Amino acid sequence: MWHRIAAFVIKFRVALLVLLLALTSVMGYYASKVELSYEFTNAIPTDNPKYLDYQAFRKQFGEDGNLMVIGVQTKDFFNKEFFTDYAKLVADLEKIDAVENVLSIPGAINLVKDTVTGQLKPEKIVTPQTINNVDSIRSTFYNLPFYRGFLYNPETGAYLMALRIDKKILNSKNRTVVVKQIVAIADEFGKKHQIEMHYSGLPLIRSMMATQVQEEMKMFLILSFVLTAIILALFFRSFMAVLASMIVVAVGVIWSVGTITLLGFKITLLTALIPPLIVVIGIPNCVYFLNKYHSEYNLHQNKMKALMRMVDRMGIVTLFTNLTAAIGFGVFFFTKSQLLREFGLVAGVNIMAIFFISLVFIPALFSFLPPPAGRHTSYLESKWMNNLLTILTNWVFSHRAWIYGFTIVICILSVMGIMRLNTVGHIVDDLPKDAKVYQDLKFFEKNFRGVMPLEIVIDTKKKNGAVSLPVLQKVDELNVYLKQFPEIGHSLSVVEGIKFARQAFYDGDSSSYAVPNMFDGAFIQPYLRAKGDKKSTFNKLLNAFMDSTKQKTRLSISMADVGSKRLPVLLDSIRPKTYELFDSSKYNVTFTGTSIVFLEGSRFIINSLRDSLILAFIMIFGCMILLFRSWRILLISIVINIVPLLITAGIMGWVGIPIKPSTVLVFSVALGITIDVTIRFLVNFKQELIRHDDDIAVTVKKTIHDTGLSIIYTSLILIAGFGVFALSDFDGTKSLGYLTSLTLLLAMVANLTLQPAFLLWMEKVVRKNKGPEWLIEEDDKEGV
Repeated sequence: MWHRIAAFVIKFRVALLVLLLALTSVMGYYASKVELSYEFTNAIPTDNPKYLDYQAFRKQFGEDGNLMVIGVQTKDFFNKEFFTDYAKLVADLEKIDAVENVLSIPGAINLVKDTVTGQLKPEKIVTPQTINNVDSIRSTFYNLPFYRGFLYNPETGAYLMALRIDKKILNSKNRTVVVKQIVAIADEFGKKHQIEMHYSGLPLIRSMMATQVQEEMKMFLILSFVLTAIILALFFRSFMAVLASMIVVAVGVIWSVGTITLLGFKITLLTALIPPLIVVIGIPNCVYFLNKYHSEYNLHQNKMKALMRMVDRMGIVTLFTNLTAAIGFGVFFFTKSQLLREFGLVAGVNIMAIFFISLVFIPALFSFLPPPAGRHTSYLESKWMNNLLTILTNWVFSHRAWIYGFTIVICILSVMGIMRLNTVGHIVDDLPKDAKVYQDLKFFEKNFRGVMPLEIVIDTKKKNGAVSLPVLQKVDELNVYLKQFPEIGHSLSVVEGIKFARQAFYDGDSSSYAVPNMFDGAFIQPYLRAKGDKKSTFNKLLNAFMDSTKQKTRLSISMADVGSKRLPVLLDSIRPKTYELFDSSKYNVTFTGTSIVFLEGSRFIINSLRDSLILAFIMIFGCMILLFRSWRILLISIVINIVPLLITAGIMGWVGIPIKPSTVLVFSVALGITIDVTIRFLVNFKQELIRHDDDIAVTVKKTIHDTGLSIIYTSLILIAGFGVFALSDFDGTKSLGYLTSLTLLLAMVANLTLQPAFLLWMEKVVRKNKGPEWLIEEDDKEGV
């Protein structure tokens, strides 16, 4: 079959090249239309209860992740010049179209009781008339407990403003422009007063991540092209070999980005990795084909015959190596996570596409070119490489006991390391710890206990139930209870507004900042049940924290990014008190918000990746059975490919690298790629076994020398390609880079030492009874 395919490619090479060019032009058009994704809640399936709760919350109360905060820390905040400029800063930020409102000290209001009507009126603390009387402003503001811990921390001298940004802008490419505009205006203020400005909030974090993803994708592409080109040049010493390989992967990159658009997807943190991955995975195809072409040409000096045999002999190898790599990535499509499904589908499809691109382009192109010169094939006789392969062969034949013993010891140590592994993730997990955005997040956690949103929604199951005095008192009691946890910061609810109103009712006495009792509750109730002016202070408050029927109310909490390990413990500590106050027979209580969605998403992705790894094992080794039809070879290949993964997991445990989505991803990706080396070795072994009269020892020695060269070079290309990801500013991408590179290095060593050692050992065990047929079934010999 492969001989006929080779003949077809050579015969119709012009038509195939024209078709390839036309398809690439179409994919290039779609690639130019690709967009960045700004949505970070698609890690969990849409039918997940936590996801449904969060969407119901957003529909009822709006976006919880559209607040950006700006903080300063100074003793001179109420210095006249500083405060005046700070008020101007707030005014300038309010002029930005995408900024819906700014919660700040210059924009703070006070409730004042009208002595004539007895009604409460909102009054701005800062007005053009009072702006110069900073001492009076400070005195008034510090007398309002409503703002303490929310807009300022009296103990640390830290002050905060919160900008609510239009959610439509946040889900568009304009979000980056808006965030940069906000930061530029605030930085100008900071420079004038020589004070550091601190920024945080999900709009900022997400914008920075999206921008960084775009920049890193370009960087990875350039570096992967440069590195692989250098390695290929050192390997082949042929400009055309390097150029042909670069064209193949460049076409593959265009197709991969075009596929993202065609399928209706966008660039995410995961799909951004696909183009450089295509470069890394596509180059070994070129190495396998060109290496075979050169070695065949060296034998008989016939170019067309060498090209035919290149496709004939290496077509099946390259097909299965790409197929197993595609499976390693493609299994993510079978998860329920949209994020993983997109990554798995695009990666799987394009890994197979790069196989067909290389299968068509390389033989077609080289059929038009002159045959390789002597310097282009001199690498086949490389002295240092042949010496290295001879050393490996000697170790396999003379020191197998040492190989087995060392492998066993390493595996035992790895298992001990695996037992030390922890599972943990943070919302800002991928951000570098020395980055300003990360340091600023810690600033807000230190001074305001964090800015990550957690929402508690209480459904009273009856109309106006949320404004009843008993419910308000319960909400306040829950709020007091939450303050005992150092990770939980300020919480906002309708209760805080009512306490503010009660203080105003008692002429601004700060000691009256409390939930109304049965005596003064009669004064407050008309405000709570009012249906009048929607722009009134109380109606704004009610709309933000209650539904239209006043049946549901929310407690909006700011908290630290405690991570997936601490958050469940924290929630388990909060729930008993919450259910004690709000009996499930009378109330429905829902914990939601970005923090909850993240926790569920992190857990779901880790579990999905684990299941995907198991599925990848089953599918990949199913391909091995189909290819080799021998359970013994299957057993050897399983062991050979588990050992590198086991060692990598053990190292993670010993050095304290936690299990999180980015690190779990390593194992499925690495399995899909490392199995390629095993297939390359075993297919060559299978083909050579018959030619050497079923002599296992001779065949093993021959296979090490025949395949060792291409295995080492392709492994070096893969290691260098994935090593590029270690330059990322995202810890997750960085972990994917160096852990995958480590696994590939271990796999290369295992395939060139442990695998041939197993073949020799298994031969001795089985030959006594069955002869060499244990390696290849009788009915398959004719096909070899």
